[in-house]
Amino acid sequence: MYNTQAEQWKDDYLNGKVLLIDKPLTWTSFDAVKKIRILTGVSKVGHAGTLDPLATGLLIICTGKFTKKINEYMAAEKEYTGSFTLGATTPTYDLESVPVSKADCSEISTEIIMGATKQFTGTIMQTPPAHSAIKKSGTPAYILARKGKEVKMDPRPITITLFEITSIQLPVVHFKVVCSTGTYIRSLANDFGEALGCGAYLSSLRRTRIGTFNVDDALSIEKFTEQIQLLKTT
Repeated sequence: MYNTQAEQWKDDYLNGKVLLIDKPLTWTSFDAVKKIRILTGVSKVGHAGTLDPLATGLLIICTGKFTKKINEYMAAEKEYTGSFTLGATTPTYDLESVPVSKADCSEISTEIIMGATKQFTGTIMQTPPAHSAIKKSGTPAYILARKGKEVKMDPRPITITLFEITSIQLPVVHFKVVCSTGTYIRSLANDFGEALGCGAYLSSLRRTRIGTFNVDDALSIEKFTEQIQLLKTT
């Protein structure tokens, strides 16, 4: 028997829970994991798929015994919405670095933009960004890239089942993508810009679904904090 509800909820987290968190902008995925550890007092906590600091949206966080399910969730199909900005590129393929190589994109038609999505659907080879956590000789590639070292990334197969342009307000193009695990939307932005001949970078990104889990069912960090604090005082 539990003396208080507080004792019971902590055991629930120790035994294992799957949490759906809406990761805020600028937070790393590890920031969210660390916050859950502090709030719950549970050390065995992990996430099922990294979101970059400039991305928001669904982050699956597992505690206790449910950390064994992380690989299963990571392998699930992902859905994203966001925007590309045409007419420039960045070293990181997003706004973590300054746009360069600016070009005029004002004459690119809607038909050309829509048509360019076709070459990126299905199973394709994609080269990950040099500014990524993929390890090269035991060192994360982004560390080498930040030091100015040349980093050669190997292309690998991914599957994009849906690549839809949802609206266009040049130079910004809004999209929806459904893809396999291992897909870098930053690389898709860069490759899409190359296909259009004007360059592009990822200017916003939100993960809306992982497998059957939807961001509409996720809690903000603030809301989760409120729930835990309420349990602690019950």
